[in-house]
Amino acid sequence: MPPKNPPKKRFKRKKKFGQGEEEVFRVRTPRDNEILGLLEQRLGGSRCKVRCLDGNTRVCRIPGRLKKRLWVRENDIVLVEPWEFGGDERGDIIFKYRPIQVKWLQNNNFLDDLEESDEF
Repeated sequence: MPPKNPPKKRFKRKKKFGQGEEEVFRVRTPRDNEILGLLEQRLGGSRCKVRCLDGNTRVCRIPGRLKKRLWVRENDIVLVEPWEFGGDERGDIIFKYRPIQVKWLQNNNFLDDLEESDEF
């Protein structure tokens, strides 16, 4: 007679996000008219106030294609693409840097202007 309760399958647990050492393979750097910025304030409705390295403070939005994937908080370093029309006041957030990527950017002097302007 076969056993009534067959043994349960055991699954290996996956590592949770943020555990262990991360390695930096490639860090996206600003191209063409993209600018690095520090997210100062979330305004709601997928809009944020970002202080950019060129000295402007822009009201930036997270485009619809990135809304579900890109979660940002205050003091995050982000990559901003200014709009063609009203580019000094508005832009799109297209990428968020992780902490290890921010360290790489600091070591390679991409964030010098942010550190000089205010505390980081």
